[in-house]
Amino acid sequence: MSFDLTSSLARVTAIAAAHAESVDGGRFPKEAVDALRAEGLLGLLSATEVGGLGGTLADAFTVVHALGTVCGSSSMVACMHYCGAAVLEKTGALDVRRAVAEGRHLSTLAFSEASSRSHFWAPSSTATVEGDEVVMEARKSWITSASHATAYVWSSRPTAAEGPSTLWLVPANAPGLSVPRPYVGLGLRGNDSSPVNASGVRVPAGNRLGADGGGFDLMMGVVLPTFSVLNSAGSLGAMDRAIAGASAWCGATRHEHLGTSLADLPTIRAYIARSALRADQARTLAQDTITALATGRADAMIRVLQCKASAGEAALEVTATAMRVCGGAAYRQEVGVERAFRDAQASSVMAPTSDQLFDFLGKAACGLPLF
Repeated sequence: MSFDLTSSLARVTAIAAAHAESVDGGRFPKEAVDALRAEGLLGLLSATEVGGLGGTLADAFTVVHALGTVCGSSSMVACMHYCGAAVLEKTGALDVRRAVAEGRHLSTLAFSEASSRSHFWAPSSTATVEGDEVVMEARKSWITSASHATAYVWSSRPTAAEGPSTLWLVPANAPGLSVPRPYVGLGLRGNDSSPVNASGVRVPAGNRLGADGGGFDLMMGVVLPTFSVLNSAGSLGAMDRAIAGASAWCGATRHEHLGTSLADLPTIRAYIARSALRADQARTLAQDTITALATGRADAMIRVLQCKASAGEAALEVTATAMRVCGGAAYRQEVGVERAFRDAQASSVMAPTSDQLFDFLGKAACGLPLF
Protein backbone atom coordinates (compact mmCIF):
# COMPACT_ATOMS: atom_id res chain seq x y z
CA MET A 1 0.00 0.00 0.00
CA SER A 2 1.13 3.54 -0.69
CA PHE A 3 -0.79 5.19 2.16
CA ASP A 4 0.53 5.57 5.70
CA LEU A 5 -1.91 3.58 7.84
CA THR A 6 0.04 4.17 11.05
CA SER A 7 -0.11 7.96 10.85
CA SER A 8 -3.73 8.04 9.73
CA LEU A 9 -4.78 5.68 12.46
CA ALA A 10 -2.95 7.66 15.14
CA ARG A 11 -5.01 10.72 14.22
CA VAL A 12 -8.26 8.71 14.21
CA THR A 13 -7.65 7.02 17.56
CA ALA A 14 -6.73 10.33 19.19
CA ILE A 15 -10.11 11.71 18.16
CA ALA A 16 -11.95 8.56 19.21
CA ALA A 17 -10.23 8.63 22.60
CA ALA A 18 -11.13 12.27 23.16
CA HIS A 19 -14.83 11.49 22.75
CA ALA A 20 -14.91 7.98 24.26
CA GLU A 21 -16.45 9.00 27.57
CA SER A 22 -19.37 10.86 26.00
CA VAL A 23 -19.87 8.01 23.51
CA ASP A 24 -20.06 5.61 26.46
CA GLY A 25 -22.94 7.79 27.63
CA GLY A 26 -24.90 6.55 24.63
CA ARG A 27 -23.93 8.97 21.89
CA PHE A 28 -23.00 7.66 18.42
CA PRO A 29 -19.24 8.09 17.75
CA LYS A 30 -19.74 10.62 14.96
CA GLU A 31 -16.34 12.21 15.45
CA ALA A 32 -14.53 8.88 15.06
CA VAL A 33 -16.52 8.05 11.92
CA ASP A 34 -15.80 11.51 10.51
CA ALA A 35 -12.11 10.98 11.24
CA LEU A 36 -12.14 7.59 9.48
CA ARG A 37 -13.79 9.31 6.52
CA ALA A 38 -11.30 12.19 6.47
CA GLU A 39 -8.37 9.75 6.47
CA GLY A 40 -9.91 7.65 3.69
CA LEU A 41 -10.25 4.68 6.03
CA LEU A 42 -13.95 4.08 5.35
CA GLY A 43 -12.66 3.06 1.91
CA LEU A 44 -9.88 0.90 3.31
CA LEU A 45 -11.17 -2.36 1.77
CA SER A 46 -12.28 -0.76 -1.49
CA ALA A 47 -10.20 -1.34 -4.60
CA THR A 48 -7.96 1.44 -5.82
CA GLU A 49 -9.78 1.24 -9.17
CA VAL A 50 -12.89 2.75 -7.53
CA GLY A 51 -10.98 5.25 -5.40
CA GLY A 52 -10.35 3.12 -2.33
CA LEU A 53 -7.14 2.31 -0.49
CA GLY A 54 -6.95 -1.32 -1.61
CA GLY A 55 -6.22 -2.48 1.93
CA THR A 56 -6.38 -5.98 3.33
CA LEU A 57 -8.19 -7.76 6.13
CA ALA A 58 -4.99 -7.40 8.16
CA ASP A 59 -5.20 -3.61 7.71
CA ALA A 60 -8.84 -3.60 8.83
CA PHE A 61 -7.83 -5.69 11.85
CA THR A 62 -5.28 -3.02 12.75
CA VAL A 63 -7.91 -0.26 12.54
CA VAL A 64 -10.59 -2.07 14.55
CA HIS A 65 -8.09 -3.14 17.22
CA ALA A 66 -6.65 0.35 17.62
CA LEU A 67 -10.12 1.84 18.03
CA GLY A 68 -10.96 -0.91 20.52
CA THR A 69 -8.10 0.17 22.77
CA VAL A 70 -9.80 3.56 23.27
CA CYS A 71 -13.51 3.23 22.38
CA GLY A 72 -15.41 -0.03 21.99
CA SER A 73 -18.36 1.60 20.23
CA SER A 74 -16.15 3.19 17.56
CA SER A 75 -14.45 -0.18 17.10
CA MET A 76 -17.77 -1.99 16.60
CA VAL A 77 -19.06 0.60 14.15
CA ALA A 78 -15.87 0.21 12.09
CA CYS A 79 -16.08 -3.58 12.31
CA MET A 80 -19.62 -3.70 10.93
CA HIS A 81 -18.83 -1.11 8.26
CA TYR A 82 -15.96 -3.22 6.96
CA CYS A 83 -18.17 -6.33 6.96
CA GLY A 84 -20.76 -4.58 4.83
CA ALA A 85 -18.10 -2.96 2.65
CA ALA A 86 -16.54 -6.36 1.94
CA VAL A 87 -19.85 -7.62 0.57
CA LEU A 88 -20.44 -4.48 -1.46
CA GLU A 89 -16.93 -4.58 -2.90
CA LYS A 90 -17.62 -8.10 -4.14
CA THR A 91 -21.23 -7.76 -5.32
CA GLY A 92 -22.29 -4.10 -5.27
CA ALA A 93 -22.97 -1.81 -8.21
CA LEU A 94 -20.13 0.43 -9.35
CA ASP A 95 -21.69 3.62 -7.97
CA VAL A 96 -22.14 2.03 -4.55
CA ARG A 97 -18.56 0.75 -4.52
CA ARG A 98 -17.33 4.26 -5.40
CA ALA A 99 -19.45 5.77 -2.63
CA VAL A 100 -17.90 3.38 -0.10
CA ALA A 101 -14.41 4.04 -1.42
CA GLU A 102 -14.86 7.81 -1.16
CA GLY A 103 -16.27 7.64 2.37
CA ARG A 104 -19.77 8.71 1.35
CA HIS A 105 -21.32 5.41 2.45
CA LEU A 106 -21.31 4.04 6.03
CA SER A 107 -22.24 0.37 5.81
CA THR A 108 -23.50 -2.22 8.28
CA LEU A 109 -25.14 -5.65 8.40
CA ALA A 110 -28.83 -6.37 8.97
CA PHE A 111 -28.84 -10.12 9.58
CA SER A 112 -29.96 -10.77 13.14
CA GLU A 113 -33.58 -11.58 13.88
CA ALA A 114 -35.29 -12.72 17.07
CA SER A 115 -36.94 -15.56 15.16
CA SER A 116 -33.65 -17.21 14.16
CA ARG A 117 -31.55 -16.08 17.15
CA SER A 118 -27.87 -16.91 16.61
CA HIS A 119 -28.64 -18.77 13.36
CA PHE A 120 -28.04 -15.60 11.35
CA TRP A 121 -27.89 -17.53 8.08
CA ALA A 122 -31.62 -18.44 8.24
CA PRO A 123 -33.69 -15.22 8.15
CA SER A 124 -37.48 -15.09 8.44
CA SER A 125 -37.60 -11.76 6.60
CA THR A 126 -39.31 -11.86 3.23
CA ALA A 127 -38.69 -10.20 -0.12
CA THR A 128 -41.51 -10.31 -2.67
CA VAL A 129 -40.94 -9.33 -6.30
CA GLU A 130 -43.43 -6.81 -7.69
CA GLY A 131 -42.39 -5.75 -11.18
CA ASP A 132 -39.05 -4.00 -11.02
CA GLU A 133 -39.17 -3.72 -7.26
CA VAL A 134 -38.91 -5.99 -4.25
CA VAL A 135 -41.11 -5.49 -1.20
CA MET A 136 -39.45 -6.17 2.16
CA GLU A 137 -41.14 -7.31 5.36
CA ALA A 138 -38.91 -7.84 8.38
CA ARG A 139 -38.24 -7.42 12.07
CA LYS A 140 -34.50 -7.14 12.50
CA SER A 141 -33.31 -7.31 16.08
CA TRP A 142 -29.78 -5.84 16.14
CA ILE A 143 -28.33 -3.50 13.52
CA THR A 144 -25.17 -1.60 14.47
CA SER A 145 -25.32 2.05 13.32
CA ALA A 146 -29.04 1.51 12.74
CA SER A 147 -29.92 5.21 12.65
CA HIS A 148 -26.64 6.38 11.14
CA ALA A 149 -25.72 3.95 8.35
CA THR A 150 -26.22 4.94 4.73
CA ALA A 151 -27.64 1.53 3.83
CA TYR A 152 -27.87 -1.98 5.22
CA VAL A 153 -26.56 -5.22 3.77
CA TRP A 154 -29.86 -6.96 4.41
CA SER A 155 -30.82 -10.62 4.51
CA SER A 156 -34.14 -12.16 3.52
CA ARG A 157 -35.54 -15.44 2.36
CA PRO A 158 -34.99 -15.97 -1.38
CA THR A 159 -37.63 -14.64 -3.71
CA ALA A 160 -37.78 -17.85 -5.75
CA ALA A 161 -34.54 -19.83 -5.57
CA GLU A 162 -33.52 -22.59 -3.21
CA GLY A 163 -31.32 -21.75 -0.27
CA PRO A 164 -31.84 -20.13 3.10
CA SER A 165 -31.16 -16.50 2.19
CA THR A 166 -30.61 -13.71 -0.29
CA LEU A 167 -28.77 -10.44 0.36
CA TRP A 168 -29.89 -6.94 -0.61
CA LEU A 169 -28.75 -3.35 -0.32
CA VAL A 170 -31.51 -1.51 1.56
CA PRO A 171 -31.15 2.28 1.98
CA ALA A 172 -31.54 3.27 5.61
CA ASN A 173 -33.89 6.11 4.64
CA ALA A 174 -36.29 3.89 2.65
CA PRO A 175 -39.96 4.59 3.45
CA GLY A 176 -41.40 1.88 5.66
CA LEU A 177 -38.26 1.35 7.74
CA SER A 178 -38.52 2.18 11.42
CA VAL A 179 -36.33 1.96 14.52
CA PRO A 180 -38.82 1.06 17.26
CA ARG A 181 -36.48 1.83 20.15
CA PRO A 182 -32.95 3.11 20.67
CA TYR A 183 -30.10 0.97 21.92
CA VAL A 184 -29.63 1.06 25.68
CA GLY A 185 -27.08 -1.53 26.72
CA LEU A 186 -24.53 -2.64 29.26
CA GLY A 187 -21.57 -1.89 27.00
CA LEU A 188 -20.79 -0.55 23.53
CA ARG A 189 -23.33 2.09 24.47
CA GLY A 190 -22.71 4.35 21.49
CA ASN A 191 -22.82 1.78 18.70
CA ASP A 192 -26.55 2.34 17.97
CA SER A 193 -27.25 -1.39 17.71
CA SER A 194 -31.00 -1.08 17.47
CA PRO A 195 -33.88 -3.14 16.07
CA VAL A 196 -35.21 -2.14 12.66
CA ASN A 197 -38.60 -3.08 11.25
CA ALA A 198 -39.52 -3.12 7.57
CA SER A 199 -43.15 -2.76 6.55
CA GLY A 200 -43.80 -2.66 2.82
CA VAL A 201 -40.29 -1.35 2.11
CA ARG A 202 -39.68 -1.14 -1.62
CA VAL A 203 -36.23 -1.34 -3.17
CA PRO A 204 -35.21 -1.84 -6.81
CA ALA A 205 -34.82 -5.48 -7.77
CA GLY A 206 -31.36 -4.51 -8.96
CA ASN A 207 -30.35 -3.93 -5.33
CA ARG A 208 -29.90 -7.65 -4.89
CA LEU A 209 -26.36 -8.55 -3.86
CA GLY A 210 -25.30 -11.74 -5.56
CA ALA A 211 -27.64 -14.47 -6.74
CA ASP A 212 -31.11 -15.17 -5.39
CA GLY A 213 -30.55 -17.86 -2.79
CA GLY A 214 -26.85 -17.04 -2.75
CA GLY A 215 -26.88 -15.24 0.59
CA PHE A 216 -25.57 -18.22 2.52
CA ASP A 217 -22.46 -18.46 0.35
CA LEU A 218 -21.74 -14.74 0.81
CA MET A 219 -22.34 -14.99 4.54
CA MET A 220 -19.95 -17.91 4.92
CA GLY A 221 -17.38 -16.90 2.31
CA VAL A 222 -17.20 -13.14 2.88
CA VAL A 223 -19.04 -11.98 5.98
CA LEU A 224 -18.13 -14.68 8.50
CA PRO A 225 -14.35 -14.52 7.94
CA THR A 226 -14.38 -10.71 7.98
CA PHE A 227 -16.63 -10.46 11.02
CA SER A 228 -14.85 -13.13 13.04
CA VAL A 229 -11.43 -11.59 12.51
CA LEU A 230 -12.56 -8.02 13.12
CA ASN A 231 -14.71 -8.94 16.10
CA SER A 232 -11.59 -10.59 17.53
CA ALA A 233 -9.74 -7.33 16.96
CA GLY A 234 -12.33 -5.44 18.98
CA SER A 235 -12.14 -7.98 21.80
CA LEU A 236 -8.36 -7.66 21.82
CA GLY A 237 -8.69 -3.90 22.00
CA ALA A 238 -10.85 -4.22 25.11
CA MET A 239 -8.36 -6.66 26.64
CA ASP A 240 -5.38 -4.42 25.96
CA ARG A 241 -7.29 -1.46 27.41
CA ALA A 242 -8.11 -3.41 30.58
CA ILE A 243 -4.58 -4.75 31.02
CA ALA A 244 -3.07 -1.30 30.57
CA GLY A 245 -5.52 0.24 33.01
CA ALA A 246 -5.03 -2.45 35.64
CA SER A 247 -1.24 -2.39 35.31
CA ALA A 248 -1.09 1.38 35.66
CA TRP A 249 -3.41 1.36 38.67
CA CYS A 250 -1.58 -1.42 40.47
CA GLY A 251 1.78 0.21 39.85
CA ALA A 252 0.62 3.57 41.20
CA THR A 253 -1.50 2.43 44.14
CA ARG A 254 0.48 2.13 47.35
CA HIS A 255 0.24 0.75 50.85
CA GLU A 256 1.69 3.81 52.54
CA HIS A 257 2.36 2.04 55.84
CA LEU A 258 4.40 -0.63 54.03
CA GLY A 259 5.99 1.52 51.36
CA THR A 260 4.89 -0.92 48.64
CA SER A 261 2.56 -0.84 45.65
CA LEU A 262 -0.08 -3.37 44.64
CA ALA A 263 2.27 -4.39 41.84
CA ASP A 264 4.79 -5.50 44.43
CA LEU A 265 2.47 -8.38 45.33
CA PRO A 266 3.35 -11.58 43.41
CA THR A 267 -0.33 -12.53 43.24
CA ILE A 268 -1.21 -9.28 41.50
CA ARG A 269 1.67 -9.62 39.04
CA ALA A 270 0.58 -13.21 38.31
CA TYR A 271 -2.97 -12.10 37.56
CA ILE A 272 -1.70 -9.47 35.13
CA ALA A 273 0.79 -11.89 33.57
CA ARG A 274 -1.90 -14.51 32.98
CA SER A 275 -4.14 -11.85 31.45
CA ALA A 276 -1.40 -10.70 29.08
CA LEU A 277 -0.66 -14.29 28.12
CA ARG A 278 -4.36 -15.02 27.46
CA ALA A 279 -4.66 -11.92 25.31
CA ASP A 280 -1.53 -12.79 23.33
CA GLN A 281 -2.79 -16.33 22.75
CA ALA A 282 -6.00 -14.93 21.25
CA ARG A 283 -3.98 -12.35 19.28
CA THR A 284 -1.71 -15.02 17.81
CA LEU A 285 -4.68 -17.13 16.77
CA ALA A 286 -6.36 -14.14 15.12
CA GLN A 287 -3.19 -13.27 13.24
CA ASP A 288 -2.80 -16.87 12.11
CA THR A 289 -6.42 -16.77 10.91
CA ILE A 290 -5.58 -13.79 8.73
CA THR A 291 -2.61 -15.67 7.31
CA ALA A 292 -4.69 -18.80 6.72
CA LEU A 293 -7.30 -16.81 4.81
CA ALA A 294 -4.72 -14.88 2.78
CA THR A 295 -2.86 -18.03 1.74
CA GLY A 296 -5.92 -20.25 1.22
CA ARG A 297 -4.87 -22.76 3.84
CA ALA A 298 -7.05 -25.84 4.27
CA ASP A 299 -7.71 -25.02 7.93
CA ALA A 300 -8.78 -21.43 7.27
CA MET A 301 -12.46 -21.90 8.14
CA ILE A 302 -11.62 -23.73 11.35
CA ARG A 303 -9.39 -20.82 12.28
CA VAL A 304 -12.22 -18.39 11.46
CA LEU A 305 -14.48 -20.18 13.92
CA GLN A 306 -11.77 -20.48 16.54
CA CYS A 307 -10.52 -16.91 16.52
CA LYS A 308 -13.82 -15.27 17.46
CA ALA A 309 -14.54 -17.84 20.16
CA SER A 310 -11.03 -17.55 21.55
CA ALA A 311 -10.96 -13.75 21.66
CA GLY A 312 -14.52 -13.40 22.91
CA GLU A 313 -14.01 -15.80 25.79
CA ALA A 314 -10.57 -14.37 26.58
CA ALA A 315 -12.07 -10.88 26.77
CA LEU A 316 -14.51 -12.05 29.44
CA GLU A 317 -11.66 -13.55 31.48
CA VAL A 318 -9.13 -10.76 31.05
CA THR A 319 -11.45 -7.85 31.79
CA ALA A 320 -12.94 -9.64 34.81
CA THR A 321 -9.41 -10.20 36.12
CA ALA A 322 -8.63 -6.52 35.62
CA MET A 323 -11.67 -5.65 37.71
CA ARG A 324 -10.51 -8.07 40.39
CA VAL A 325 -6.95 -6.82 40.72
CA CYS A 326 -8.08 -3.20 40.90
CA GLY A 327 -10.58 -4.03 43.63
CA GLY A 328 -13.25 -1.50 44.53
CA ALA A 329 -11.46 1.21 42.57
CA ALA A 330 -12.26 -0.67 39.36
CA TYR A 331 -15.85 0.48 39.64
CA ARG A 332 -14.75 4.08 39.18
CA GLN A 333 -14.60 5.38 35.63
CA GLU A 334 -11.26 7.13 36.00
CA VAL A 335 -9.39 3.85 36.55
CA GLY A 336 -10.20 2.92 32.95
CA VAL A 337 -11.20 -0.70 33.52
CA GLU A 338 -14.96 -0.89 34.00
CA ARG A 339 -15.81 0.37 30.51
CA ALA A 340 -13.55 -2.26 28.96
CA PHE A 341 -15.24 -4.87 31.15
CA ARG A 342 -18.70 -3.80 29.97
CA ASP A 343 -17.69 -3.56 26.32
CA ALA A 344 -16.11 -7.02 26.44
CA GLN A 345 -19.37 -8.73 27.35
CA ALA A 346 -20.82 -8.35 23.85
CA SER A 347 -18.62 -10.55 21.69
CA SER A 348 -19.46 -13.93 23.21
CA VAL A 349 -23.18 -13.41 22.62
CA MET A 350 -22.96 -11.86 19.15
CA ALA A 351 -23.92 -14.35 16.46
CA PRO A 352 -22.34 -16.72 15.93
CA THR A 353 -22.16 -16.91 19.72
CA SER A 354 -19.31 -18.65 21.51
CA ASP A 355 -21.59 -21.58 22.28
CA GLN A 356 -22.59 -21.84 18.61
CA LEU A 357 -18.94 -21.71 17.57
CA PHE A 358 -17.99 -24.43 20.05
CA ASP A 359 -20.77 -26.58 18.59
CA PHE A 360 -19.45 -26.01 15.06
CA LEU A 361 -15.91 -26.81 16.14
CA GLY A 362 -17.07 -29.92 17.94
CA LYS A 363 -18.94 -31.09 14.86
CA ALA A 364 -15.86 -30.51 12.74
CA ALA A 365 -13.69 -32.46 15.17
CA CYS A 366 -16.16 -35.34 15.14
CA GLY A 367 -16.42 -35.38 11.35
CA LEU A 368 -20.05 -34.17 11.33
CA PRO A 369 -21.53 -31.63 8.89
CA LEU A 370 -21.69 -28.13 10.35
CA PHE A 371 -25.16 -27.37 8.98
